[in-house]
Amino acid sequence: MNIIKYRNIFFAISLLVIIPGIISLALFGLNLSVDFTGGSVISLAYGKAPSISTIQHVFTEIHEPVYSLTQQGQQVTIKTKPLTDAQHTTLLQIMYAQTGPFQENEFITVGPTIGSETTTNALLGVSLASVLIVLYIGLSFRKVPKPASSWRFGICAIIALLHDAFVLLGVFSLLGHFLGVQVDSLFITATLTVIGFSVHDTIVVFDRIRENLTKLGGSHFADTVNASISQTMTRSLNTSMTVILVLLALLLFGGESTTWFVAALLIGVISGTYSSIFNAAPLLVVWQEFPEKRKA
Repeated sequence: MNIIKYRNIFFAISLLVIIPGIISLALFGLNLSVDFTGGSVISLAYGKAPSISTIQHVFTEIHEPVYSLTQQGQQVTIKTKPLTDAQHTTLLQIMYAQTGPFQENEFITVGPTIGSETTTNALLGVSLASVLIVLYIGLSFRKVPKPASSWRFGICAIIALLHDAFVLLGVFSLLGHFLGVQVDSLFITATLTVIGFSVHDTIVVFDRIRENLTKLGGSHFADTVNASISQTMTRSLNTSMTVILVLLALLLFGGESTTWFVAALLIGVISGTYSSIFNAAPLLVVWQEFPEKRKA
């Protein structure tokens, strides 16, 4: 399969996936959980759940703000301002009296300071990981034969990494807007895991390109890259498929608390496999050929 020949098609597929997510991020952002914004989350299980409007009316009467209300079956999740233990107890008593009997499954409170620190640490973690990856690949590939450049390998790996990050962020922005899915600290863990997987898969392809360039030279760069992709594609797909099968099992039979964490990993692994084969290596060829075409 001549992937390099049809690289523009694969780039277009990536754009078709990423652009709706970017538009959603610009318009709606991410539906952040209390891990980032600060606040209290109360999860109540009813025998017969009241309507969302009924619960909203209770909070309106007691003049307490509600950030979000979601209902799944007979379970209602309420996100509000940070509550003290006394406020929490009073609220439950009022809810019990006006909405009927229930069982409280969860009550957590995160202060706004902790939420701000979580956001800052997440951004620092992703930024630091990106810089270290560029440095590592640049140094590891420094002996790659000319006219190839080791730093191009590193930067193309980061572009593929950003591709996967934007796919993941865009999908969860859409899920947050239409299904109320919230982004919590587990999502950051999933994002960093996806970044690591993406780079790992990309380096497998890049390392084969380096080996073939050493043997064949860089005079037919596009052909060498295409041959390297073909040689590593089966390995990459088989490795990813074993991970995907495990994640599918966890998604189907795992607990509800990890559903969206596993879904994020699944989306990231699929995107990372695609970008490593169809984006990262073809970008090397585009970058290599651009100055040559400009001179011509």
